[in-house]
Amino acid sequence: MARKQTPLRPYFEKMDDIGKELSEAEVKRSAKNVDLICEQEELVAAEVDRVKKAGIPAEKIHARGGMTVFDRLDYLVDEGTWQPLHTLYNPTENEEGCTGVINGIGKIEGKWAVIIGFDNKVMAGAWIAGQAENILMVTDMAKRLNVPLVWMTNCSGVKLMEQETVYAGRRSSGAPFYRHAELNQLGIPILNAIYGTNPAGGGYQGISPTILLAHEKANIAVGGAGIVGGMNPKGEIDLEGAKALIEGSKGFQAKAPGRVETHFDETAYFREVHEGEEGVLDGIKGYMRMMPAYDPEMFRVAAPAEPKFEAEDLNRILQANQKRPYDAVQFLARLTDNSEFMEYRPDYGPEVFTGIAKIDGFPVAFIGNRQGVFSDYPEYAEGEYPGVGGKHYREGLIKQGEFVTLCGRDNLPIIWLQDTTGIDVGDIAEEAELLALGQSLVYSIEQTNLSMMCVILRKGQAAAHYIMCGPQANHNNAFTLGTPLTEINVMHGETAAAASYARRLVKEDEAGNDLEPVIDKMNQMIQDYVDKSRPAYCAMKGFIDEVVQLPDLRNYIKAFTGANYQNPKSITPVHQMLLPRIIKG
Repeated sequence: MARKQTPLRPYFEKMDDIGKELSEAEVKRSAKNVDLICEQEELVAAEVDRVKKAGIPAEKIHARGGMTVFDRLDYLVDEGTWQPLHTLYNPTENEEGCTGVINGIGKIEGKWAVIIGFDNKVMAGAWIAGQAENILMVTDMAKRLNVPLVWMTNCSGVKLMEQETVYAGRRSSGAPFYRHAELNQLGIPILNAIYGTNPAGGGYQGISPTILLAHEKANIAVGGAGIVGGMNPKGEIDLEGAKALIEGSKGFQAKAPGRVETHFDETAYFREVHEGEEGVLDGIKGYMRMMPAYDPEMFRVAAPAEPKFEAEDLNRILQANQKRPYDAVQFLARLTDNSEFMEYRPDYGPEVFTGIAKIDGFPVAFIGNRQGVFSDYPEYAEGEYPGVGGKHYREGLIKQGEFVTLCGRDNLPIIWLQDTTGIDVGDIAEEAELLALGQSLVYSIEQTNLSMMCVILRKGQAAAHYIMCGPQANHNNAFTLGTPLTEINVMHGETAAAASYARRLVKEDEAGNDLEPVIDKMNQMIQDYVDKSRPAYCAMKGFIDEVVQLPDLRNYIKAFTGANYQNPKSITPVHQMLLPRIIKG
C-alpha cells in the first residue's frame, strides 16, 4: 500500500494558532460599529444597484428573447465562484453611469478565468468613456494571473456623438486589441462568445481573441450599414445625401456584413455557431474544459479548512472610527485556513506583520499593518516619540523588503492588508534612511514578478499606500479591494487644509482681516477630502477595483489564490522553499 503526504508536512500541516473568540463584552461593545458599517454597505449597494439597472430595462431584452450580460454570467460561471470587479468604475462620470462592461473573476467548468462582457442594455454595448481603461485592467489581470480571458462580445462600436472620449490615444479603445495580441503571444487564451451586431471596433473586438464562438444572429465586420451607407464625398449632408443614405442603409439592414454565412461558411473564423444564446456559452464551457490547469493537489500543502472563527466577526473587529486601533491578528484569524499563521520575524519591526498562511490548502504570504502604540520604538527616535500603528519605520520597512524578496524566491503570492497613514517623517527619519527604504520595498516588489492583491482595510495614505503594493504596482497588483471603511487620500483633510492655508491665515491675521472666509475655505476643503475619499468614490475613480463586504473578503482571497496556482509560470518545489525554514529556525 502506498504512503502519501503533503510536502514539508512538519512546517505546513499545523502552523501556529492565532485569534480567539470574541467575548460577550466585545460583541456588545461592537454593536454600534456593526451599524456604522451597515450604513456604508447600504450606500455602496445602492450604487451597485444603479449600475446594474443602467440602460434599457432587462425586461426589454427578455421580451426579444435575449439574455442580458448578467443572465449570461449566471449561466456561464460556476455557482458561488463569481467575484465581481470594477462594478462602480466610471472615472469620467459619463451619462450612462457606468463603463458598459461587466467583469470579474470566477470558475467555468471548475477552472478560474477572468471574465468580461459588454452590457448589452447600455447602448447595445457601445464604446463609451472609461471603458477602454476598464478593459485594459482586465487584460492586465489575466496576464498577471496567467489564466484564460473569457469575453462575451456584444459591441455596437463607438458612441459616435462622443468619439473623442474613446477613439484616439495611447490607452484608447483600440489598445485592447494589442493587449489581446500580447496575451496570445504569452500563451494566455482568449475565448469569445459573440452576440448581436459588432461593426467597426466591435468587429476587431470580435476577431482579436483566440477562439470565436457565435450566436446564429451575430456578425462581426470592419464596418456596419451606417458606416458603408454613410460615406459622402461632399463633406456635409444635404437632402440628396440624406435620401441616398436612407436607400443605402435599407440595403444593408436586410443583410448586415460579417454574418454567420460569411464567417462560418466562407472564412471559417467562427469555430462554432449556436441557435440559442445558451448554446454559445455551452461552447465556451467546452473550451474551458480544454484549458491547461494543474490539479489543485499538485500545490496544496494541507487539506483546505475554514477559519475557526466567524467571518461576521470582521464587522466587529475593524473599527469604523478611523482613529481607534484594533487587533490586526484577530482580523487575520478570520481569513486564513484553520486560523493559523507562520509569522516571519515577529520581534522585529512590530508595526507590520509578515508571514505565511494557508488559503484553501495553498501556501500564501500576508503582509499587514498592526495598530496601537509601540513604546521604546522606533529605536532611532531614542525616546523622542513612540511608534504608532499604521506608520512605517526603519525596521518594518527592512522586514517587508526582506520578506517580499524571499516570497519571490519561493514563488508565494502575497496578500497585502493595508491600513496605513504613511511613513515616519522628520530629520530623524531621514537619517534613519526611510525615504530610500520605502523605495527599496518598491524595488523588491517589482523584481519578484509575483502576483499580489491588496486590500485597503481602512486608510491608504501618503507614500505608504504606494509601497504596500497599491494599484500603482502595475506589474504585480492583480487587483485592489476596498471595504465599507476604506478611505484613500494623500493625507487627512485637516492636515491638507492646514498645509494649504496656514500662511494665508498668518497674512490675514497680521493685516487685521476677518479670518472667517479663510476658515470657510479650509472647512470646505476638509469636506471635499471626506467626499472624495469614501469607498464608492474610490471605486468610481479606480482607486480600488471593488468595494467588498468584510465577510466576503476570504472569497476574493480564495479566488486570487486558486487562480495563482492554476497554471503558474514559475514553480518553486515546496521542499526547496526557504521561508518556512527561516521562520522556524
